[in-house]
Amino acid sequence: MKTTRRLSPSPAGDITVFRIENTSGAWVEVSSLGAGIIGVGVPDRLGEIANVALAYDDPADYVGDGPCLGKCPGRYANRIAGGDLTVAGRRYRLAVNCGPNHLHGGPTGFHNRIWDCAETEGGVEFTYLSADGEENYPGNLRVKAIYRWSDDNTLSLEFHAETDAETVVNMTNHAYWNLRGADSGSVLAHELRLKASRWLVTDESLVPTGELSDVGGTPMDFMAFKTLGKDLHEDFPAVVFGKGYDNCWAIDGWREGLMSRNAVELRDKCSGRTLTVDSDQPGVQVYTANWLSDSPRRKVRNFDDYDGVAIEMQGFPDAPNRSEFPSQTLRPGEEYRRTIIFRFGTY
Repeated sequence: MKTTRRLSPSPAGDITVFRIENTSGAWVEVSSLGAGIIGVGVPDRLGEIANVALAYDDPADYVGDGPCLGKCPGRYANRIAGGDLTVAGRRYRLAVNCGPNHLHGGPTGFHNRIWDCAETEGGVEFTYLSADGEENYPGNLRVKAIYRWSDDNTLSLEFHAETDAETVVNMTNHAYWNLRGADSGSVLAHELRLKASRWLVTDESLVPTGELSDVGGTPMDFMAFKTLGKDLHEDFPAVVFGKGYDNCWAIDGWREGLMSRNAVELRDKCSGRTLTVDSDQPGVQVYTANWLSDSPRRKVRNFDDYDGVAIEMQGFPDAPNRSEFPSQTLRPGEEYRRTIIFRFGTY
């Protein structure tokens, strides 16, 4: 395994970019800005290596971008209704930065900050201290995001967090995938399968109502492989509210601390590339890049809506306000540990 690094200036400070290359020449690039994935080069069925993670030209363009491209949002990924959070009996008002709701930990969150970084065997460890009161969350929270790349083209991501006061935490990665190649255009012909027979019904602002509904007979059914575009424009509330998919599914058979194998499978018939995701997270948010055209401009081609798909393994949105959802509360003396494994292959 070969690891190199380079520095790139940005308004947030110098960004460190690591490139990890395995024995076959497949590679991953990760960034200290938001502990982000900014490139994954893997072979197609003919052995041609191409980047399949959407990326900007300049690492500085990731600062403050709307799509949160490739980064790890926090302290709480996804939405908290109305920015209203109660922890240990005390109410906290969080920034409202997505319609009427709080999204991805706030305007700055974890994803627009420079994390400390260090090489590890076959990977990189990013660390960040979120101070008590940052984005108005309680508790000093120490977070680690550890990436490892293997010779069989598997990228693992482990999150660890500890706090000195009761708080909430929900970590994920927000990479956008296009298995045909990052600059190849729409992903709506990609086929997706989810190990999820229920999805989280939302209101018009995409905050869960608390209801988990069966996917059967609806556009939310990905129990068998189906193209992302097949039902994308149906007259169905979930896809109308988001102009496409921006929804969370509950992983079947999830149990705290256990990995769900093959929780998500994505494949592209043209290139033959596949992406299989394993995780111990209870949910998966699938976002079909419905507003990607607002992303920073690029030299080769600008991104259009639906040019990628984000597969965000995470806790449920608005869980702090929903006692019926798996808890995302973290207390002193406890450790938050979550794992996401991206396995790339061909068929």
